[in-house]
Amino acid sequence: MMTPLEAAPDGHALRRTVIAVVLLNLSYFSIEFAVGLAIGSVSLFADSVDFLEDASINLLIAIGLGWSARQRARLGMLLAAILLAPALAGLWTAWQKLTSLAPPAAVPLTLTGAGALLINLSCAFMLARFREHGGSLTRAAFLSARNDTLANVAILIAGIVTAFLWRSAWPDLIVGAGIAIMNADAAREVWRAARDEHEAARA
Repeated sequence: MMTPLEAAPDGHALRRTVIAVVLLNLSYFSIEFAVGLAIGSVSLFADSVDFLEDASINLLIAIGLGWSARQRARLGMLLAAILLAPALAGLWTAWQKLTSLAPPAAVPLTLTGAGALLINLSCAFMLARFREHGGSLTRAAFLSARNDTLANVAILIAGIVTAFLWRSAWPDLIVGAGIAIMNADAAREVWRAARDEHEAARA
């Protein structure tokens, strides 16, 4: 028997969409992770972990669509915790980077950030129509894609600044810290929505 969420007109379309988002995120994770490690970029490393986190979130959403309202709310709380992973990874990488302060290669940083922006814009547009469908689950997916798009714009700016204005590790470090803050804020918002849903399901 299907749950009300699965039986909703957009239920099957939402599942197809989040599975497509999973595949897109997994495909670019390996690229950005490899480039980030190769050039020593804090922002690319944090963003690549974000791609892996996005794939995990959307996979869990695809599974959780068939669950009860209380179960989905609990899953939303788990997703809020997952959203913190890129923030913690980015802060750890930034701390390590402070020991050398070597600037990353500007061209690979900019090009990889541009590719990530295209992927995340596609995912954000795909998920935008569902951001109010399914409560905290789809809100987590949309917020993550939206934050990633903003982060990629910042990475592009950091690459341009590093190439032409300020040959330093600081633009990359600043963007990496910004990515961590955005993910922490998204985690807070998803947690609050999931908590409210859980209390409503218990009432």
